[in-house]
Amino acid sequence: MPKLKVDGVELEVPAGATILQACELAGKEIPRFCYHERLSIAGNCRMCLVEVKPGPPKPQASCALPAAEGQEIRTDSEMVKKAREGVMEFLLINHPLDCPICDQGGECDLQDQSVAYGRGGSRYHEDKRAVTQKTMGPLIKTIMTRCIHCTRCVRFSEEVAGVDEIGALYRGEGMEITTYLEQAAKHELSANVIDLCPVGALTSRPYAFEARPWELKKTLGIDVSDAIGANIRIDSRGREVLRILPRVNDDVNEEWLADRGRYLVDGLTRRRLDRPWLRVDNTLQPVTWGEALAAVGRINPGSSVAVVAGDMVDCETQFAAATLAKALGSTMLEGRQTGLAYDTGNLAAVAFNTTLAGIENADAILIYGSHVRDEAPLLNPRLRKAVKKGAKVWIIGPWWEPTYPATHLGDDAGAIGSLPDDMADVFAKAQRPAIIIGGGALAKGGLATGLAFAESYNLVRDGWNGFNVLHFAAARMGGLMLGYAQAGGIADLVDAKPKLLISLGADEVDFTKFAGSMIVHIGHHGDKAAHVADVILPAAAFTEKDGTYVNTEGRVQYGEKAVFAPGDAREDWAIIRALADALNVSVGFDSFAELRAAMVAAVPALGVEGLADYGALAAVPAGASASGVIGYAVKDRYLTNAIGRASPTLQRCSAELIHGEILAEAAE
Repeated sequence: MPKLKVDGVELEVPAGATILQACELAGKEIPRFCYHERLSIAGNCRMCLVEVKPGPPKPQASCALPAAEGQEIRTDSEMVKKAREGVMEFLLINHPLDCPICDQGGECDLQDQSVAYGRGGSRYHEDKRAVTQKTMGPLIKTIMTRCIHCTRCVRFSEEVAGVDEIGALYRGEGMEITTYLEQAAKHELSANVIDLCPVGALTSRPYAFEARPWELKKTLGIDVSDAIGANIRIDSRGREVLRILPRVNDDVNEEWLADRGRYLVDGLTRRRLDRPWLRVDNTLQPVTWGEALAAVGRINPGSSVAVVAGDMVDCETQFAAATLAKALGSTMLEGRQTGLAYDTGNLAAVAFNTTLAGIENADAILIYGSHVRDEAPLLNPRLRKAVKKGAKVWIIGPWWEPTYPATHLGDDAGAIGSLPDDMADVFAKAQRPAIIIGGGALAKGGLATGLAFAESYNLVRDGWNGFNVLHFAAARMGGLMLGYAQAGGIADLVDAKPKLLISLGADEVDFTKFAGSMIVHIGHHGDKAAHVADVILPAAAFTEKDGTYVNTEGRVQYGEKAVFAPGDAREDWAIIRALADALNVSVGFDSFAELRAAMVAAVPALGVEGLADYGALAAVPAGASASGVIGYAVKDRYLTNAIGRASPTLQRCSAELIHGEILAEAAE
């Protein structure tokens, strides 16, 4: 580890560190535009200049210069100050003075650094050059005259997303950043370039002219659009959520966010259920809370009650509903809405055991029945990292375009039983082999054959567990921990013919199979379940309540309430508490704090933030086999839930980016 001095302070830095990183370890702030911790070094903005001895008597770019033994670094000398002022003057030569109307205003690196490191005026009076706006799709608004050519967007697209959609044209003063053939950026992580852009060249199209950052209240939340559990920041003003941004969590989402998790925000105010409804003469009529609850109480279901949990429900809501069912004498709980019926007796066999960060170290990976880019967009960059380190990847299931080299083994789930010799040889010799089992394989009996594969190739060994199940629903692991799984799946509930079926935001269920049941829907959007429900009780969305969520790797995380639910809608636990009174049973809690305490007492793992311990992997069941053509759960990656289907932005993404429709747009 080399020792060096930064502004006279001696310190030791890790081998391979750059001078910029050494300066940050010393507590010095180094301005930068092109440098980013998760992208390759470009060294083209020259803002991070420092003075280094021994070396030529000139300022040098600290981001691209390795730290070495005996260096003396000056970050505050007169030479450095003048050099940074000169660089900033160059960067602003063509930059338009439109800060008052720029959406980046208030959180713009160029603004901040021009004040801190720039001159008070410019010596350049030539005409500024202008650049035509580029087409980057419905999510990214471009004003490329502001671009300073830091190339962060280019490097993100190529290195992280693995999609070569953005690049540079021409040279020198004529250089422009654009998309390939000026087509829309279509990949599932495209909007992350908005966060990366240090100026106002790339901003959010749906959020344009909505608010300034100092107007917004910032709340910590969890993304519920898939089972990765990305950490997010919910920005709200008054009673409306205006945007969702990613938070840094290296164990989960790093600092990225999938487009559908970012842009479902405008669906939170549309198609909302904001009052109770009761079906009278086959027509839904608005009623009071008292009338709706009285209608539920009149059916007197006894123990003939079933609960189906939706994909975005928090653990507290599921526990409250399970407690209500138990008080009525029922154990009919299910969260796998589409009919999956895999064995859940051992939770280690249905978790992502390698962890999201750990999968980067795998050297042989079989993706079995999962369209990773649609089902878990934030996992795909992790797999790219593994491939860059030398991992080999195989896919069983309908072919999709990975962003790394992969070998396709066919569509049939039974292909896992007859692997090619070269693949078997790689897995036999691998130090860290892994399998990722998706919902498509689980539907064809793939869990048992996956366990057999894990045993055959010793996927679980000292210091390594390569057996992974990749869920799609944010509520799935929490639901399994709380017992939301019947041996035969939702078919068991259909066979039981319950008098009362409680839907907890379950919009993917085929409710025609419950024709004889009274369906009570506790949900927040007028989606599929609301069309068939007999009683609708309006609930809170994920941004409108506190809640516990467990991601696909078994990581317990907490989301906070950002805004209040609209109209007469109430938080889910309060609705279930009122239902208990209507059905004349006791659930043992009168507040959210009491509910959470009871849940943690019943399932202690839900009270500890971080990875839950599910124990050892289950033994391989006898006669394990899988067969049939695999089908993926996600048909349209933008419209996977009720909030997304209500979002005009995601509807447009679906139409334009998935189905190729051309949407007319007025000239600005």
